[in-house]
Amino acid sequence: MKDRIPSENGEHRLSDVALADLTRMLADFANDREWENYHTPRNLLLALVSEVGELSEIFQWKGEVPRGLTDWNADEKEHLGEELADVLLYLVRLADVCNVNLGEAALRKLKKNALKYPVEKYKGSAHKYILHDTDDAEKNGNVSSDIVS
Repeated sequence: MKDRIPSENGEHRLSDVALADLTRMLADFANDREWENYHTPRNLLLALVSEVGELSEIFQWKGEVPRGLTDWNADEKEHLGEELADVLLYLVRLADVCNVNLGEAALRKLKKNALKYPVEKYKGSAHKYILHDTDDAEKNGNVSSDIVS
């Protein structure tokens, strides 16, 4: 297997691929095949959901699995990698078609979550539905449901 991919600035190791590179390569891939008309936000979202379903099937009857998947064989890990890649590629393509800079959006979301869930207050907590400002929450009936762990 090739461990490098071509880029405008030479080559990148596969482990160093940036979202911008994936975005460009996916756009080129679709363009070369004249698939732009089919790559609508709705179609890409439905394909993404389908791939998430395939990813879920891998874990469906395994119960909890250890970090690092130490008891999985090479074929199982390769299959997992393929399904994770499918999810990532559809997500990156969907973001591009919707004109969303996924890297910037992710960084903004991380910053929001860091402010919303300060380490001092939430370290070691598995709670995902917590009232952040009791007065505002009682007035508005708002409860946060961001996933942070």
